[in-house]
Amino acid sequence: QVQLVESGGGLVQAGGSLRLSCVASGIFKLNTMGWYRQAPGKERELVAEITSGGSADYADSVKGRFTISRDNAKNTVYLQMNSLNGEDTAVYYCKSVWERPDRVIYTYWGQGTQVTVSS
Repeated sequence: QVQLVESGGGLVQAGGSLRLSCVASGIFKLNTMGWYRQAPGKERELVAEITSGGSADYADSVKGRFTISRDNAKNTVYLQMNSLNGEDTAVYYCKSVWERPDRVIYTYWGQGTQVTVSS
C-alpha cells in the first residue's frame, strides 16, 4: 500500500512560481511518479511524469515551464512550476504507479492540492 500526500499549492499571481511536493509512504524508488491536474469542468490530464530511472515526460502545455524531479532518499516527487498562467489553475494530483515483475500494476493517487493563478 502506498499513501501520497501533496503540499505546496496555493494562490499565486500570473508569472509567478510554485513548487509542489508529494511524499509517499511505502514503495517509492521503483515507481513511476506523475503529476496530473483537473480544472473545473475538465477531465484530469497528465502534467508530467518521471520514471524510476529519472526519465521525465511533460504535457506540451507545460514544457519549458514545469520541471518534475524526485528524491528517492526522501520518498518525494516535486513539481517546480514557473511562469504560471490562468490555464494552470486546477487541482493537482500526485500519482504513483508500481508494476510488479509479473506485470500486475498498482496505481495510487493523492488527495490533491489546489493551485490558483490570478491575473
